[in-house]
Amino acid sequence: MEGAGHTEDELRDQAIQRLKKKRDFGTHLFIYVAINAMLVVIWAVTDSGFFWPIFPIVGWGIGVAANAWDVYGRRPVTEDQIRREVDRLRG
Repeated sequence: MEGAGHTEDELRDQAIQRLKKKRDFGTHLFIYVAINAMLVVIWAVTDSGFFWPIFPIVGWGIGVAANAWDVYGRRPVTEDQIRREVDRLRG
């Protein structure tokens, strides 16, 4: 649906949405790095032995990766895809 048959206002709204998603992802990534760095420092200062920060790093990292895919990897639905799905539903 991107570009085909959209008014300038609709394209502007889509652009604003995408820019907000990118800004929000940047914030998410910054917080992820800052908090996990703090956890690693706590681990290092307390000399805990086992590297326990790996659990929040990996767990939260999966969420950050999913967020990145949503912002940068996901493509908008096209008119051709909609038409094919409608044809499949018709049988």
